[in-house]
Amino acid sequence: MATVELRFSAQPEHVRTARLVAAAVARRAGVDEAVLDEVRLAVGEACSRAVGLHRSNDVTTPIRVVLTEEEKSFSIEVGDEVPGAGVAAADAVGVPGARAAAPAEDFDDADGEDEMGLAVIRGLVDDVEVSAGADGGTLRMTWPVSPADVLS
Repeated sequence: MATVELRFSAQPEHVRTARLVAAAVARRAGVDEAVLDEVRLAVGEACSRAVGLHRSNDVTTPIRVVLTEEEKSFSIEVGDEVPGAGVAAADAVGVPGARAAAPAEDFDDADGEDEMGLAVIRGLVDDVEVSAGADGGTLRMTWPVSPADVLS
């Protein structure tokens, strides 16, 4: 299992870098060329979402992006450190420690954007997991890979 980890400050201009790194690592992992645009778009949306959460809640810690190549899959986790924010109640159902318990009035301004961002990501990626807790949230996206297509 190969892993690449990227951390960046919550600045919108860094989202493009995360997208480029994600696409390069996905290509190297064997993700189908036809899916790479979806990887780029999904990572851009997830990172923009995390940047927005950090900025609107005055969180100064870096956004974390972990890209993991496994035998039959490639996954990307985008983590924020905003406790209790950013997951709509419908997305939190069945998620241990989900952010639905957070007071909604604290996050009203970002709520609509956040829900739209999650909807876009779910439209681009078949396998999406959203989790959250007191230390922040993680959005995990997974794509299949073809081991025979992995570049050396």
